Amino acid sequence: MAATEYDGRPGPQVGMSGAWRPDLKRWGKPHYLAIAEALAEDIRTGRLTPGTRLPTQRALAEALDLNFTTVSRGYVAAHKRGLIEGRVGQGTFVVDPARSTRPGSPVGAARIGPVDFTMNLPPEPDAPALRARMQASLVDLSGDLINLLRYQGFGGTDEDKEAALRWLKGRGIDTTRERLLICPGAHSALFSVLGQVARPGDVICAERITYPGIRALAAHLGLRLVDLPMDRYGVDPDAFAAVCTKVAPRAIYLNPLLQNPTTATLSLSRRQAVIAVARRYAVSIIEDDAYARLCPAPPPSFAELAPEITYYVAGLAKCLGAGLRLAFLVAPSARSVLPLAGALRTATVMASPIATALATRWIMDGTAEAVVQFVREESAARQRIAASLLPTGTYTADPHGFHVWITLPEGWTRAAFASQGRSAGLGVVGSDPFCVAGTPPEAVRLCLGGPSTRQQITHGLEVLAHALEGSPALASTYI
Repeated sequence: MAATEYDGRPGPQVGMSGAWRPDLKRWGKPHYLAIAEALAEDIRTGRLTPGTRLPTQRALAEALDLNFTTVSRGYVAAHKRGLIEGRVGQGTFVVDPARSTRPGSPVGAARIGPVDFTMNLPPEPDAPALRARMQASLVDLSGDLINLLRYQGFGGTDEDKEAALRWLKGRGIDTTRERLLICPGAHSALFSVLGQVARPGDVICAERITYPGIRALAAHLGLRLVDLPMDRYGVDPDAFAAVCTKVAPRAIYLNPLLQNPTTATLSLSRRQAVIAVARRYAVSIIEDDAYARLCPAPPPSFAELAPEITYYVAGLAKCLGAGLRLAFLVAPSARSVLPLAGALRTATVMASPIATALATRWIMDGTAEAVVQFVREESAARQRIAASLLPTGTYTADPHGFHVWITLPEGWTRAAFASQGRSAGLGVVGSDPFCVAGTPPEAVRLCLGGPSTRQQITHGLEVLAHALEGSPALASTYI
């Protein structure tokens, strides 16, 4: 039986007093596993009863003279065994073993298990009315299922294009059907654009730290990516001009709003400066506006400011859901649409009729805007959690986005920090896949969206914040 200090009162009150303090030495295991074993033993013997509130991870770490991460791993291990659960705004509680394997956890209960900060996904709607509304659209579409399983005309129906134009107008882009293509995702749209504006061996400019997909596409097409210096406000227009005098790039790729991964947004003045350089040297602009609808008052897009040289890509994955593989591509002219359409038709045949019909329904009946509003509000709430926990000066973020870029303190390497996260069941992405050239910075990206709850986000950020505030040498001590 585990030797535990109690105050003499029944089990639940002991938990509330925060007096649970197991003797970990008797288990002969790493401390984090011993914590889970001690919990299991005290629950089995009745010393900890269902509903008992356990000490916070920080309090238990101080009481046992352990590293915060070790205790966090112990709680994660206990959660995996169905021993405990986290409740939003309340703490961590012992679970009834008979209930832990059945559905129906109390309102507010949440997993405190592993948190995946790696995949850059929007928060998933959890409002019952909104989810029911989204589900109803799928049910309605099922009445036309047979038709949607057939080949469709390339580029979408008239109704699909009308919905796309309405979506784009919400971003301030007033274009025509002749310049519009509906694509099976932003990736395919970028692939077709790059294939039209450049040939193998040609140069494409991109931010030094940029979306990894553009690196993969350029490599596949045999294009040479030249990196452009950037600061917290985005790409440097003067550096862009200097590159243009030396290598004559065919295009510049930009993710200018809530940039992935640095969260930078190009100001209007910088956009105008980039346009001036692009026009002077006859360089096309490829604008990947993935997060366009998340900002309530974004700067004008390049497609508004310089439509004659801009290929504009608006994917729906970051606004509505990653599984909705659909994007709207606006070309500089009706004439430039023809080769793009040919390339897309060759590579993809068509966008999924089911996905297209669903997006059209959501846009036209207002569901899409309701989802966007949810994502905005939930992202803002999660950014407030991050701001309250992460050490000041270690990260950059935007209140309207759902990812965070952490610049690691001296002593940390991105590999060590990622390993530290994995040890506590947390996934983060190091800077390597984002770096076009040079030595990647000691930095990592976190995504605050996806299926994770606020409780999980809070738990994960507490672990990472503790690591950032401490010594890497101390943080690597797990047993």
